[in-house]
Amino acid sequence: MAPGVSNEKKTDDEQSSKSSVFLLPVSCCRVFSSWLEKMKEDILYHFALGTGTHDFPALFGDVKFVCVGGSPSRMRAFIAYIAEELGLGSPGCDYPNICAGTDRYAMYKVGPVLSVSHGMGIPSISIMLHELIKLLYHAKCSNITIVRIGTSGGIGLEPGSVVITRQSVDATFKPQFEQVILGKTVIRSTNLDEQLAKELMQCSKEIGQFNTVIGNTMCTLDFYEGQGRLDGAICLYNEEEKLQYLKEAYDSGVRNIEMESSVFAAMCNLSGVKAAVVCVTLLNRLEGDQINSSHDVLVEYQQRPQKLVGYFIKKSLGKV
Repeated sequence: MAPGVSNEKKTDDEQSSKSSVFLLPVSCCRVFSSWLEKMKEDILYHFALGTGTHDFPALFGDVKFVCVGGSPSRMRAFIAYIAEELGLGSPGCDYPNICAGTDRYAMYKVGPVLSVSHGMGIPSISIMLHELIKLLYHAKCSNITIVRIGTSGGIGLEPGSVVITRQSVDATFKPQFEQVILGKTVIRSTNLDEQLAKELMQCSKEIGQFNTVIGNTMCTLDFYEGQGRLDGAICLYNEEEKLQYLKEAYDSGVRNIEMESSVFAAMCNLSGVKAAVVCVTLLNRLEGDQINSSHDVLVEYQQRPQKLVGYFIKKSLGKV
């Protein structure tokens, strides 16, 4: 075996017990790092924020709901939407980007709601989550709910259906997130909060505007080969093999495919934060690979997770 390479696998408990500690009570957002206590200043580089330059408790201490999604424009649209729904804003109101000092991510806030973009794929959302969790920790936030809202490819569902994730599974349909840390493979659970998923499902029933299901979400490492698409620049399998794989995914409980949910679930689990993934399906992958709905239809589809999560927040705050 080559130097520095190991096939040893560690669980979360084994990994954390050797070099990490819990900080803050269970009701608060937790971090697994003894180093943070020793640092005079914590610079959240990709947010252009730091504990030495910003008063985190004053800026973020009242946050109870965090919504994250891929694009800055979508998350800006969400904060404008939720501000109006909560009676905290008005049409045309400007919401400044708290992370204006960087072009990596965008962040917006209104009342108890924080809206943050995370980019595309596991590496991008992972970086964002590390700094978001530290932000919530430094702000001494408690009883936080984090929801990823986004788009996905459906399996066996009509386009426009909304999937609330029960478990995030990998490309072999296992509910786990695998990461190599210091040359060792670490496996982390990707279960999401079951009660939160049920509450979101109930909210969708009360809205009654679109089909919603609870199912597993497959998280892949790319958009093309990893999701069995035939239309990428490289495709060394045929349509029959693709359909067989997608049908196996459906039979295992998978109802949609995206590229962020596994690390999102794993990191929220470790941090003691209630979390959910709510994604709309833009197409049925059993019927094709390319997204060919009109712009107006896609815009309406993308608003469905926002409506569902917005209703959930309103209901949680007693405003329904």
